[in-house]
Amino acid sequence: MTIVPNRLANETSPYLLQHKDNPVDWHPWGEEALETARRANRPILVSIGYSACHWCHVMEHESFEDPETAAVMNDLFVNIKVDREERPDLDHIYMTAVQAMTGSGGWPLNVFLTPEGVPFYGGTYFPPDERHGIPSWRKVLAAVNDAFTNRREDVYASAARIAEFLTTANSKLPDPSLLKTAILDTALEGFEESYDDEHGGFGGAPKFPQPSALVALLHIWKRTGSDEAKTILKHTLDRMAYGGIYDQVGGGFHRYAVDEIWLVPHFEKMLYDNAQLASVYLDAWRAFGDELYQRVGAEILDWTVREMTGPEGQFYATMDADSEGEEGRFYVWTPAQLEAVLGPERAKLAAEYFGVTAEGNFEGSNVLSIPVLPKTFATSRAMMPAALKEQIDDIISELFEARAQRIWPGLDEKAVASWNGMMLKAMANGGRALGRADLLEVAVANAEFLLGTMRQRGRLFRSYKDGQVRTPGFLEDFANVIDGLMALHVATLDPRWLDEAVSMADVMAASFADPAGPGFYDTSMMAERLVARPREIQDGATPSGSSVASDVLLRLAAMTGEAAWAHRAVGYLEALAQPMAEGPVGFGRALAALDFHLSAPMEVALAGQPGTPEMDGMLAEIYAAYRPNLLVGAANEDLGRRIPFLAQRPMRDGKATAYVCERNACMAPVTDPDSLRNHLDWGTGMAWLEI
Repeated sequence: MTIVPNRLANETSPYLLQHKDNPVDWHPWGEEALETARRANRPILVSIGYSACHWCHVMEHESFEDPETAAVMNDLFVNIKVDREERPDLDHIYMTAVQAMTGSGGWPLNVFLTPEGVPFYGGTYFPPDERHGIPSWRKVLAAVNDAFTNRREDVYASAARIAEFLTTANSKLPDPSLLKTAILDTALEGFEESYDDEHGGFGGAPKFPQPSALVALLHIWKRTGSDEAKTILKHTLDRMAYGGIYDQVGGGFHRYAVDEIWLVPHFEKMLYDNAQLASVYLDAWRAFGDELYQRVGAEILDWTVREMTGPEGQFYATMDADSEGEEGRFYVWTPAQLEAVLGPERAKLAAEYFGVTAEGNFEGSNVLSIPVLPKTFATSRAMMPAALKEQIDDIISELFEARAQRIWPGLDEKAVASWNGMMLKAMANGGRALGRADLLEVAVANAEFLLGTMRQRGRLFRSYKDGQVRTPGFLEDFANVIDGLMALHVATLDPRWLDEAVSMADVMAASFADPAGPGFYDTSMMAERLVARPREIQDGATPSGSSVASDVLLRLAAMTGEAAWAHRAVGYLEALAQPMAEGPVGFGRALAALDFHLSAPMEVALAGQPGTPEMDGMLAEIYAAYRPNLLVGAANEDLGRRIPFLAQRPMRDGKATAYVCERNACMAPVTDPDSLRNHLDWGTGMAWLEI
């Protein structure tokens, strides 16, 4: 049989290209497909997923590759495939609709629209045959067609209700309340209620890392010194690091654990998870001094450089869960496989250390974890911890080399601007905190890529692959790239990066602001008009664009004096005051922004030549401790036109000089790291506004 590629053959998204040889007549989202539906008066099927989605692959194989099923789809519908990573606006709108209709959501997401593009029915995965009360995909297709053909008025009435719901859900923010420190105290109580005190993390299975919540807890701990916040953080970070959700051989976190004990993961690796978790672990290292957190953070960054960085400086999006048609096959081990690599004695040590058994913990094989703390394990074998570490490091190295000979999972090589911004921040901060010039070089190359290749004709784009950018950037893209550029400025003291961040903030504030009230929309005022203009306010697997935008605008407003930026961000946080207090796990990044707003941040201007030992010594002190609300910049007259505390800050006696100010009062300039540390420590206990 001759395979004729469908309309997806000209796309760049790996997810769309996975479907180019389906017998389904897939269209990419666009005016051509929408006009076809309107002209034929035919309903639209929008099927949304992403390249690393296991159940997306399953439904494709079961239904979309089946010629008979495809014929039904082609006869009855205009079929559109969407990569949710390229079009988060479509994903948000239609996911919200399906959740409202069915009470649940997920991927693959399959939603049926009127020819005008309004949803009226949908769901997630549908099997080829009825299972466990879930109707078959063919039955769903027939039922939707029957409804559209024979009960058209009912379909349009349902669509009208859903459209009204979507408009309301995406336009109105919660009622505003006063912002006060009591919100952070109440949020901590909420974190304690959701906390799994046996296994760490929040809630039960499936269990997600929730990095935004961990960021909020770090802020709360720094503000209050709370033992409860510290316990939740350390317990959660420890269990994740020792669990199977962390790749013990190659570094990097898988997306989530299917159980409550962090053992068996859903095996895809997402750039955004690892970017956020690298930042969290390295911040926790600076907060608590635990070498485990330093190691995990560094390993995530090394994995990113080794396996997720492209030749143009871009960071790739995802690594698939599947290889050779099986989920997790690349990552799991049997005792015999360990012995083949390590020999009998060392394989026995590795099996005991990593919890490998003959029966296995995943479909007859083993996800590697560390079920016993290394120090306890060493004691049980009468070994010194350092000697055990040396042996385990050698074992991991050999397992890594052996695993590299396996067939690798698929790699989604597109670059997503917002996720690149997250990893840029982690790479910049990590490079400086770890004293790793190689990581700083990677960060600089990525910033050049974002501001060059992904910004064309003055516009930041959402995604890039194969020499092509796709879709103008969304709020989250602008906000996270700004966040990354601000971090890179501190790490390198190159004025360009802060200047670019300020310029991009001007564009973001003008393009995404809600014209009728506080806060932001996810799409710009010039974007394609959908059934509703999307606005995500909760922080989930990634922080909402609005939370990150509020955070960076508050910081830049504190530096530049741009009152309008602060006013918009504060108005947004006021609308979230009650949700932040009552559901903190879903508003972690917003809580971090609130903590900054309620603080009196210290300002540090560093004057001197970047890259000299003296300036590196000053920066080493800046990064030596966890200080989340510190504002740092390079003393520079050009920057000083927009950022007053960076102006008129000369070097003293030809030496690198730090100027530290707080509450509009400045301490004496200092020219050595010890004096800078004294200034920073002096301010720490006085920096909080109690409201």
